[in-house]
Amino acid sequence: MTISIPRRAALLGLGAGVLAAPGVRAQARFPDKPIRLLVPWAAGGTTDIQMRVLAEQASRRLGQPIVVENKPGAGGVLAPQQLLQERPDGYVLSQMPISVFRHPQMAQRALFNPLEDFTYVIHLTGYLFGTVVRADAPWQTLGQLLDHAKANPGKVNYGTPGVGTSLHITMEQIAGTRGIEWTHVPFRGWAENAQALLGGQIHASSDSSGWAELVKGGQLRLLAVWSAERAKRFPEVPTLRESGIDIVSASPYGLAGPKGMNPAIVQRLHDAFREALMDPAHIAILDRFDMAPWHMGPEEYTAFARKTYAEEGEMIRRLGLRL
Repeated sequence: MTISIPRRAALLGLGAGVLAAPGVRAQARFPDKPIRLLVPWAAGGTTDIQMRVLAEQASRRLGQPIVVENKPGAGGVLAPQQLLQERPDGYVLSQMPISVFRHPQMAQRALFNPLEDFTYVIHLTGYLFGTVVRADAPWQTLGQLLDHAKANPGKVNYGTPGVGTSLHITMEQIAGTRGIEWTHVPFRGWAENAQALLGGQIHASSDSSGWAELVKGGQLRLLAVWSAERAKRFPEVPTLRESGIDIVSASPYGLAGPKGMNPAIVQRLHDAFREALMDPAHIAILDRFDMAPWHMGPEEYTAFARKTYAEEGEMIRRLGLRL
């Protein structure tokens, strides 16, 4: 049987195909230029080091450079906020710290909506957190530090990577359980935090495991880790739970782009970063910081984001936290 197609319909169909072709071709050759990876922490810290190795491995899979841009400050939300100004073409991604789900629920005026303003690409890992003091500090245990802070209201100060981070909130939870009044000093990353601690401007620091080499080198003393179990490289150091504080904190994170990204490009990025996540060179960095792969794909990560936002909001309201 022969089916005749009117000339006008045929021309319309041809035109649609021509119009669609550039988008299809662009998607097929993605990426054809460098990708920017925004890191919301200062250079030299745990996340910066880990992200640079991850980016190097992912760039090999994608065939284009991935350029890391540091945007520290505001507790880790400046880089995600930048995504609101970017095109959803896959050429700009950001690390998504857990403060992304807290900040909008603590601020008087939210900078973004984490459930609507981003495209979640891949979940990667979580941190090993710990509390450190200088090696010559008088406190040998976390309990001794807390007792000193309790006996000296307002005189002990501690550093973290920023307001609203897991480290800040957990330190305030600890203070609440012990009736402690101490002063929080926010920094833009571990490099600044460490400098202040070693220089004597703060008494203690709670941060991700960028402190590991300074602890190993005898410059800092690790009082407690915040994981469920003791860290592999520091088996002699107790957890918070073993120190009498019933808290476990790992602060999971991943990568996201602007809202409205093409699902095929999201999948292309996911696949490259998943291979990079499990690459031996990247695993070595995770091992160096006592971190472990924690993979989730786009759909699972999006659902995880919604769950995290709800859980963090409940905690923020319970503690009465505001910026």
